[in-house]
Amino acid sequence: MPLSALSACLSQGVRGETKQSGEFRTSQNWIGASLRNAVFVPPHHEHVPELMSGMEKFIHDDSLRVPPLIRIAIAHYQFETIHPFLDGNGRLGRLMISLYLASQGLLVKPALYLSDYFERNKTAYIDHLMAVREGNHMRDWLIFFLHGVEETARASADVFRKILVLKEQIERETLPRFSHRRQGNAQQLIRHLYRRPLVDVKGVTILLDTTTNTSTSLIVDLMDHGVLIEVTGQRRNRLFVFERYLQLFERRRDG
Repeated sequence: MPLSALSACLSQGVRGETKQSGEFRTSQNWIGASLRNAVFVPPHHEHVPELMSGMEKFIHDDSLRVPPLIRIAIAHYQFETIHPFLDGNGRLGRLMISLYLASQGLLVKPALYLSDYFERNKTAYIDHLMAVREGNHMRDWLIFFLHGVEETARASADVFRKILVLKEQIERETLPRFSHRRQGNAQQLIRHLYRRPLVDVKGVTILLDTTTNTSTSLIVDLMDHGVLIEVTGQRRNRLFVFERYLQLFERRRDG
């Protein structure tokens, strides 16, 4: 998917969706409170198409003997420096890393997200980008980036291991409590919870192609077994969360 199309998708329903989403900017932008007091002023908009073309050629040039992690680190710096869209550059620049690594076969799925690392080290992230722009300190940026990849990969692997432990525990301790007749629905709903850990009765009814009473009963049982908790405190339009699963990701951020 071209970056312009990806930008349009990411801009739907969020801040900046009216700012030429999916199109390269046709005016000057900046990082900071105002143009006069800007921390950084990206290249003039007339140069954006040429600069983006050069960046994309660099990413896909197989004649260059540059390892994928180094290549995407440089490309991410280039993208953030060009700042080709009026809004959403940060979101797209971070997503570009995962998508590129997946396209190179280094990830089976784009599941390595550096956003948390960049956010927790926001000052260092910005300082390293500025140091490349102002003093060509590319080596320091690459070390910072690669450290983030290592830290994020280790944390992700730890979360995946904990997910497998949770999955095995539920299969061993919870699923056997359901009757043979209800096993199919229970297994299908639990599999769904790993993809979408927030559900309601209507959604479960559609998912299982069953009745409201059957869905409600299944949800209540999963609450009794500690798999789901109700989070709205309401009697209607209630939402149920696979909290033990979500907590694994919260601990990753806190750690």
